[in-house]
Amino acid sequence: MARTQAFDREVVVRAARALFWRAGFEGASVPALEEATGLSRSSIYNTFGSKRGLFDAAVQSYLDEVIRPRLRPLKDEVVAPEAVLTYLDGLRDAFTRAGSMSAANGCLLINTATAPVVRDDDVARVVSDYRAELRAAIGRGAAAYLDAATPVEQERLADAVTGLSIAAFALVRIAPSEAVRALATARDLLTAARLSR
Repeated sequence: MARTQAFDREVVVRAARALFWRAGFEGASVPALEEATGLSRSSIYNTFGSKRGLFDAAVQSYLDEVIRPRLRPLKDEVVAPEAVLTYLDGLRDAFTRAGSMSAANGCLLINTATAPVVRDDDVARVVSDYRAELRAAIGRGAAAYLDAATPVEQERLADAVTGLSIAAFALVRIAPSEAVRALATARDLLTAARLSR
């Protein structure tokens, strides 16, 4: 008879997610994961197959619980005109809030993009898909906010705002004021484009 898990999988995955977010895949040792999750090495391997399996679960949790709720207003069937500005303001607030995981650690997936684990094709695909999802959401937000602009102008601004958002995620751990400035620049580009219409 199979043994019943004596732990809450979601709680374990969130604990691992926090460690991977702070330390990266390579920096999160199995003993550190044992300590963070409260599971033994054998329980981690029996449940997730490997450290990589636990990382994959943590990344999925990050997408579902951190990224997609923030992007949801940009992905709704009808996108409010101000949704893209609200998204940028929400990032700014997260980056300036004391104790915020985003302020202290940036973005788990942007960090992963520069780590050795991204050489794995599956990890690279997840990071690439995340970037595409972010770009598509910002593109919808830019189109709603700049409905009078041409599609080419909307696309160019969406590219610029996406790039500045990614730069902000990459910078926040080492230069928080520069990260906030990148978000302000993205906001300024959008508002200037709208005012020029």
